[in-house]
Amino acid sequence: MSFEPGIKPGDTINNDKLTEIFGCSPQGGMRRSLKTNTLVLVSDHTRGIYEDRWVNDVLHYTGMGLEGDQSIYSAQNKTLAESNSNGVDIFLLEVFDAGNYLFQGQVQLSGAPYQEEQPDKNGNPRKVWIFPLKPIPGTPSITIAEPILKKKQQQREREARKLSDTDLLMRARYSKKVVGARQVRTSTYDRNVYVAELARRRANGICQLCEKPAPFMDKTGQPFLESHHVIWLSQIGEDSIENTVALCPNCHRKMHVLNLESDIEKLTKAAQILGKVLYE
Repeated sequence: MSFEPGIKPGDTINNDKLTEIFGCSPQGGMRRSLKTNTLVLVSDHTRGIYEDRWVNDVLHYTGMGLEGDQSIYSAQNKTLAESNSNGVDIFLLEVFDAGNYLFQGQVQLSGAPYQEEQPDKNGNPRKVWIFPLKPIPGTPSITIAEPILKKKQQQREREARKLSDTDLLMRARYSKKVVGARQVRTSTYDRNVYVAELARRRANGICQLCEKPAPFMDKTGQPFLESHHVIWLSQIGEDSIENTVALCPNCHRKMHVLNLESDIEKLTKAAQILGKVLYE
């Protein structure tokens, strides 16, 4: 019989309450409790090292290990990998504001764990394990208020601007190219802030379409250019270095209104040339 935590999906609790309910550690993203035979997963969007992402109703959750390659046979990675057969109940909470844990309910593996490359806490590339998780049948769908996700995106953008060119390139290179999306009132794309910031930085204040300087400086004194996906995300374009450019507002609007083949060709070449240079 599954553990009943006494809270329902959509409820927000603090860390003390979380620890009390599940009988688990007050720290970490994967918290095993022998007392309740549960594994509590915390997807903390206020911390930048992991890239947990929702794709429709599946959360692609990054395993344990801050440095070096992760092992699926160690600690709670093993517990989660075997959770469809070991009798341990898995519960998920998300953090958008520090200290506030949004309860998503009980989840289960919806597919086999897989590996991908991500930077570790020191910015070095390493292999991590990704666990596709889905709410158990009957769990009510939880929608996130759009301002909360917008705040999260703005916070990540600020963090990206603080990175060195080397760190920014590392995070952009090893970030997942399949963009995440989740349901709010409408579907919002969880765009890669590192790829966007890298495109703006490498443009060096010059629009990559009209080749003119940015029309003005933003509040921080930086040339105002907007990142643009040459092949739109809605058309299954990649959120990658080779598909992202920096445009002045006028050219950005032009691409979304006209999207001329000649402009697409020019921007595709510009993005791909930049990608080749950065990877060399």
